Amino acid sequence: MEWRQKVDTAVGALIAAVLPPRCLLCGADGAHGRDLCAGCHADLPRNHCRCARCALPLEHAAERCGICLKHEPPFAAAWAPFRYAHPLDLLEARFKFQRNLAAGRLLSSLMIDAFAERPPAALPERLLCVPLHDERLRERGYNQALELARPLARALGIPLDAEALLRLRNTRAQTGLDANARRRNLHAAFAVADPARLPAHVAIIDDVMTTGTTLRECARVLRRAGVARVDVWALARAPARR
Repeated sequence: MEWRQKVDTAVGALIAAVLPPRCLLCGADGAHGRDLCAGCHADLPRNHCRCARCALPLEHAAERCGICLKHEPPFAAAWAPFRYAHPLDLLEARFKFQRNLAAGRLLSSLMIDAFAERPPAALPERLLCVPLHDERLRERGYNQALELARPLARALGIPLDAEALLRLRNTRAQTGLDANARRRNLHAAFAVADPARLPAHVAIIDDVMTTGTTLRECARVLRRAGVARVDVWALARAPARR
């Protein structure tokens, strides 16, 4: 709403005047009104060379990587503007595990800026986010995917449905699991709340796409519920494990 945007702008200007931005990575003066200096911004690892289908970082950009050629993804396309590497991983860790919402605001603004550089493509009719189980949500206090999705949805003017996907089981953390264990861990972990309210084209948002197992499982559930096209968007994509 217009009045809300005016209030947000006024509050943001007041905060910037009282508390000038400082870089969350090195402590230098922030640039462009953000808690990130120009030098650290230049050091952020961009994901320019990637698989066009799953956004996996590659040495040379390709329509499909070897993984996508071997196993057809259930989603139509993936977008991840950054690689999950230093120093972006420091900001992500603060946001996800240290309850640093300032880092979250910075990451969401970087994601919005990166979207302006995205190749022209059909926009989804609705944005969804990877859900957390209620127990994990109580522990963390917020869903990091949802915190990224909210400002992006506002910036793009796309409705956000934070309750379309449900997490049925409190699965163990995916960190340290191999590909097969990740798939078993997430089997039957997600469900669609109400298939009738979903449009034909949606995009699911997550913070980091590591192997893609979580987003693949969410996409499968949505496709089974009748969604014609599912895209996946993430802030960052991790390189393939060697």
